[in-house]
Amino acid sequence: MEGIVLHERILENKDWATLVFTLCLTLIVITKTAFENRFNEFTRLLFSDKYIKIYRENTSVLAWFTLLLFIVQLVSFSFFILYLMSYFGMTSKSDWVMYIRIITFLSYFILAKYLFEKIIATSFNVEDFKENFDMLKISYRTYMGLLLVPVTLVLYYNNEPSLLIIYGIIGFLLFSNVLLYLKSLKIYQTLVLGKLFYFILYLCTLEIAPYYFLYYWITKK
Repeated sequence: MEGIVLHERILENKDWATLVFTLCLTLIVITKTAFENRFNEFTRLLFSDKYIKIYRENTSVLAWFTLLLFIVQLVSFSFFILYLMSYFGMTSKSDWVMYIRIITFLSYFILAKYLFEKIIATSFNVEDFKENFDMLKISYRTYMGLLLVPVTLVLYYNNEPSLLIIYGIIGFLLFSNVLLYLKSLKIYQTLVLGKLFYFILYLCTLEIAPYYFLYYWITKK
């Protein structure tokens, strides 16, 4: 009779992730309830520019609508980065300490990038372009963050998908960012052409280089 071999069963603690996802969905519900008309226009952003045209002039980075959805975006992208790192064997997707590190790093990264952009825009006298571009950028990236919430939720609580699906999601995010810059060129072409040199400098220094260093940090650390 063969001996019975007992293996330790390791259970991942996902309670913290459930709480964070619940908080994320709660913020979405609060935002929709408090700003129903604006939220409805925002959800059509992928198919219509009406939201940008309506709220282009009367928006603020510190507005409650923007702030609530920014928190959702931050939570969503942090979870997706954590999932990617676990998928490629760099950590565990249930590692809440790593998640705190990621969301803290992203918070400082975004804040530092925003302040540095403010300094550069003031130095080169392109504040108008920066404010308009920030409105467009924040809107579309927040929209991508909302789309990532259900995607990350499904990925997190299910078996690992094929590598093709993961690369497909990453490709969609990269392609969306390219479309964002093309759309900004179309909308603000008069303003951009008038200060083309500064726009190229802004694009290379503040939009390409920081994400390259972020990618380097994730893959090396």
